[in-house]
Amino acid sequence: MGLVPAMGQGLQPSVSTYGTPGLVDMPNAYSLPDATLATTLFHFPRNSRATIAFQVTPRLTASFRYAALDGLGGVRDVLFDRSFDVHYRLWNEGRIRPAVAFGLRDFVGTGVFSSEYIVASKTFGQKFSVTAGIGWGRLGSSGGFTNPLGALDSRFETRPNSGSRQLGGQIETTQWFRGDAAFFGGFAWQVNKRVQIKAEVSSDAYTREVAGGLIDRRSSFNLGLDYRLRRGALLQATYLHNESLGIGVSFATNPRRSAAPSGTHPAPFPVRVRAQRSLDDLGWQVDPAAIGQARSVLAAAMANEGLEIEGFDLQARHARIDIRNQRYSYAAEAVGRAARVLTQALPDSVETFQIVMTELGLPTSSITLRRSDLEALEHDVDGAEKILARATISEAPLVLAPRFDPDLYPRFIWGLGPYARVSLFDPDYPIRTDFGLQLNAELNLARGLYLSGSLRHRLGGNIGDDIRPSNSVIQRVRSDSGLFAQEGTTALETLTVNYFFRPGPALYGRVTAGYLEPQYGGISGEILWKRVDRRFGLGLELNYVKQRDFDQRFGFQDYEVATGHVSAYWELGNGFYAQVDAGRYLAGDWGATLAIDREFKNGWRVGAYATLTDVPFEDFGEGSFDKGLRFTVPLETLIGRPTRQRFATVLQPLSRDGGARVHVSGRLYESVRAFHRSGLESSWGRFWR
Repeated sequence: MGLVPAMGQGLQPSVSTYGTPGLVDMPNAYSLPDATLATTLFHFPRNSRATIAFQVTPRLTASFRYAALDGLGGVRDVLFDRSFDVHYRLWNEGRIRPAVAFGLRDFVGTGVFSSEYIVASKTFGQKFSVTAGIGWGRLGSSGGFTNPLGALDSRFETRPNSGSRQLGGQIETTQWFRGDAAFFGGFAWQVNKRVQIKAEVSSDAYTREVAGGLIDRRSSFNLGLDYRLRRGALLQATYLHNESLGIGVSFATNPRRSAAPSGTHPAPFPVRVRAQRSLDDLGWQVDPAAIGQARSVLAAAMANEGLEIEGFDLQARHARIDIRNQRYSYAAEAVGRAARVLTQALPDSVETFQIVMTELGLPTSSITLRRSDLEALEHDVDGAEKILARATISEAPLVLAPRFDPDLYPRFIWGLGPYARVSLFDPDYPIRTDFGLQLNAELNLARGLYLSGSLRHRLGGNIGDDIRPSNSVIQRVRSDSGLFAQEGTTALETLTVNYFFRPGPALYGRVTAGYLEPQYGGISGEILWKRVDRRFGLGLELNYVKQRDFDQRFGFQDYEVATGHVSAYWELGNGFYAQVDAGRYLAGDWGATLAIDREFKNGWRVGAYATLTDVPFEDFGEGSFDKGLRFTVPLETLIGRPTRQRFATVLQPLSRDGGARVHVSGRLYESVRAFHRSGLESSWGRFWR
């Protein structure tokens, strides 16, 4: 990784004890390389911080922090605090001009670290940089002076106290850049490729920690040393306040780069080039043996490639094949492999291939290719781009082609394996875990019709141990999750009937009924409008559910509710996706959820969401409103072998009752969008893989 941007490219990126771009405790004006995802763990006496930072754009850094302050938690003794930061680089460094950035620390949280800053950094030569800035809030508490912004408005001279932030989660814009200000600054020296030395004058008086007896702040000077390991790991040692030794470690990865070696996929079939004299040979049409041989070769070759044939229609000059991609996380790679197989298996007179991609029994898109283009461009340097320019990507036919294999349905698959579940941010036990065995089974009865379920047996763990009873003042739709963990030793996680269908052009439908998730059962219906060539989609989902018994067997509790949302999906470009859901939530509250994700061409996805409903902040409780971070990692990028399996997780600071939705598998937008034009184009570079 390198500083972005920096005049001295010998400087290595560094994060502060807060896990964001900086010196020791203080920020600097630099950014991490675009798309970097960094996790930092830092500890000094009676203080621990864990931070996840993501370089959202080349200029914008966003981070989430979980801190433990021993001795400040009152009755609990340890204060566990959650907070969010943003850091934005206003302009780049030039030959003379420094880089300049501003930032907000703990702008969504209880305010323990609440502060704002404006900072400038300049590199000299290849290995030395100087930083100077001005801070407010906590960063204006040491060496403070009257806020210079008071010249604009006297209200800037006083920083309001906000008792409402005790709930956490609220954005108090009235505090920003208010109250006393203070200067901070320092330097960084890159000794060699692995070692960086940092020194600074801090403007953070650690007022609360000093008053609580956690530290004895003897000086404003801090020292730091970074030692860079391989594979993005960074060890940090600090000497803070002329009193405390600290140690930290930071791990950085970039979702754009796979952790596994490339080129380990099985080699595809080569394109078979036809002899010129055979292009018009239609004799095979009256030869049952030739037709049978073509179908036999096609079935074996497609199975070898991890592709399943749903439907097939063979004409003199044209062939249509409906395929289900079982193996490849990149839709374009599945199309390319299928096209090569078709050149091997089909008679020479067939010139056009129509490949219809299906998902969950739904035809999602149609890709039409000319066989002669495949023959001419297989070894072309720009072959993928040229094939894309000549391909036709269009709406899929509403009806699948004639069934290729009369014995395709019903089909039963199952699997038994270990599971692990992690629960974070409990105020008594910040990390809880359960582990055990999980049985999954699916019966595909017909096109689009599935019966599926999962059964778990917990062998050990502590998620359900010593749980606090819910103090929610609204309907308890999620805050009793600990009781489900406590009583569900052997739990029927899900048992559903799912039907997926196409009601019309650009329309997709789903009906799901049964035990939808561990806590709710009922019926869920969804309609999605999404054209293949558009970046915008609309959806409607309606649910009628009842709360399940805590033991997660077959019984239900008394609470039942109708929920539903209207959803808008928008592909913003450059890998960014936005989703807005507006409607009624599980507790009967009304509101909306905004989610923004960034997805990379290799399938990694990083995003955040926030939900505001008509539940008042004080009724919602700690956290004020529902919000969280979410991550999706394709396993292929970790293991180096083609697979569609993905690891997805949500970091939710608190699980409260406001803004809660029922969990339903197979929601339509995520099921079909990868097969539409933008999804295919983003992965088209893998067409010839």
